[in-house]
Amino acid sequence: MSGTQSSNDLEQGLKPRHVTMLSIAGVIGAGLFVGSGHAIAEAGPAVLLAYAAAGTLVVLVMRMLAEMAVASPDTGSFSTYADRAIGHWAGFTIGWLYWWFWVLVIPLEANAAATILNAWFPGVAIWVFTLFITLLLTATNLFSVKHYGEFEFWFALVKVVAIIGFVILGILAIFGFLPNSQVSGVSHLFDTQGFMPNGMGAVLAAMLTTMFSFMGTEIVTIAAAESKNPGQQISKATNSVIWRIGLFYLLSIFLVVALVPWNDPGLAQVGSYQTVLDRMGIPNAKLIVDLVVLIAVTSCLNSALYTASRMLFSLGKRGDAPAVAKRTNRAGTPYWAVILSTAAAFLAVFANYVAPAAVFQFLLASSGAIALLVYLVIAVSQLRMRHKRMAAGETIAYRMWLFPGLTYAVIVFIVGVLTIMLFQPEHRVEIIATGLLSALVVATGLLVARRRQQQRLGALVLS
Repeated sequence: MSGTQSSNDLEQGLKPRHVTMLSIAGVIGAGLFVGSGHAIAEAGPAVLLAYAAAGTLVVLVMRMLAEMAVASPDTGSFSTYADRAIGHWAGFTIGWLYWWFWVLVIPLEANAAATILNAWFPGVAIWVFTLFITLLLTATNLFSVKHYGEFEFWFALVKVVAIIGFVILGILAIFGFLPNSQVSGVSHLFDTQGFMPNGMGAVLAAMLTTMFSFMGTEIVTIAAAESKNPGQQISKATNSVIWRIGLFYLLSIFLVVALVPWNDPGLAQVGSYQTVLDRMGIPNAKLIVDLVVLIAVTSCLNSALYTASRMLFSLGKRGDAPAVAKRTNRAGTPYWAVILSTAAAFLAVFANYVAPAAVFQFLLASSGAIALLVYLVIAVSQLRMRHKRMAAGETIAYRMWLFPGLTYAVIVFIVGVLTIMLFQPEHRVEIIATGLLSALVVATGLLVARRRQQQRLGALVLS
């Protein structure tokens, strides 16, 4: 595409290295560096089973999504495919739910980054840092997509280098090659009340926690639509998702539970990575982890804003969002979609300050099961689209494994997890809140569809 765009076109400004690094770092958020400590404290060393199960689900879902995305790259990704495969109401609903998920991520990540900066510069209020970070990243997203890609490339590179550095240090510590380390060997996998100290129920609970830390892997199918040869980029990124999850999650979490007892209070209080680095005798461990977490949350905020704006742009193009959302500037950036997404995020921040705590907690809970709903919609869409393509005699370049058995297995698994969440007190509010929000969005979608149909009929009568 040229530098000048029509009013509805996105620029194909992402380079292969941008898309590659986006796909590699899409799964590395603050949840890995800090949140994993809570999951370990919950399930013990058997948290590895929880991460393996959640990681396997993500690998299978990405394979299904890639089958559809390679055949038909689209910035609306699974929302567009749901529209075609299941019905307009499904594409409308999952598109808006996904937008809402990332809009809520923006203030949460901005606040996390601001809290770290406030600890370094206590004279500056947290809200000032939150405002500054959000406005800065909004500005970068308003320029050409290659600016977003460049920012994200370097953010992602730091995260990847940090993980690889941690893995190398962990392996050296296990074999006793770190001179100042207080820890070595892998005895803590079993020596503190066994491998599964709190039973299978705790592993299942941890799996529900870890499953949401993988949200973001699918962003590559949205971003690839703004690159040259999107099908090739998507298949390449999807093929590498197994080793990415294996290296970043399974190996790094294995090192944590091998080197530190699972019931060490530091894991839940200061985070798993800082606790292990402290035990290894690494100087300035807290500062190192804080810097990496700051970059990780800033990266997540950057991606959240990008993803929310592109989904809103896609909804606008399909007539499911205000028409202004599909406008692009000369650089091919959907500037109104970026501004509207940021504005919604600021409203969420405002609600956090002025509304009762219960209201904001309900808003947060409403996004709790969206990740699973997205995965479910992807699986059902792939099932139906594959049948349609097979019936039409199309050649399928990139395939889901063991179709349709494995696709059905994923659907059953996700429905099972949602059912379990409904019966667990700590997750029930998420299911209820997400269910209520989904019902509201479905009803809105049906009203929009009915109004559109009435307008068409009116136009036919007049003609």
